[in-house]
Amino acid sequence: MVITTEREIVVLIQEDKWMMDLLKCAKSLNLPDWWICAGFVRSKIWDVQHGFNVRTTIPDIDVIYYDRINSGKSVEKEYEEVLKRLLPAIPWSVKNQARMHSVNNVIPYTSSVDAISRFPETATALGVKLDKGNNVILTAPHGIEDVVNLRVKPTPYFCDKKERMKIYEERIKKKNWQVVWNKLEIISLDSD
Repeated sequence: MVITTEREIVVLIQEDKWMMDLLKCAKSLNLPDWWICAGFVRSKIWDVQHGFNVRTTIPDIDVIYYDRINSGKSVEKEYEEVLKRLLPAIPWSVKNQARMHSVNNVIPYTSSVDAISRFPETATALGVKLDKGNNVILTAPHGIEDVVNLRVKPTPYFCDKKERMKIYEERIKKKNWQVVWNKLEIISLDSD
């Protein structure tokens, strides 16, 4: 199977019981503007595009939300504890994007999708959640072309400043994704 459309990504996730269980678990928190993002979505696509029959390991499951009122870090930890009680084998990470701008030293995000749009790589700037009918909703602020074509490149936000490009380059080296997904094309400062 080769994925080329957003609809195919949605169907792929809807047909994956493990992913749907995690999405239902996250949905049960009733968080405002919530998404499971980054590697949760990207790795599934890359696994399929590489023809893997077994899911690759994901270091954490990133649940993000946007709540200006309850923006303390301790609240995030409480949500993580609830998720861990529901699905203890999952490495949950919960972050309120209404406070993450201060951690990342950037201007405030206006929503969770705004935060996703400012992730380092276009292939990682993805999120999914469930609507009221448990249908998968996908957000891809920079489209899906790079992720489905196994291309890793910086988002426009990271291309904008030399300091952010340095963070992107260091992240690419640290992640070393090509060890797992050998068909990836990594685009760096030197290859643009």
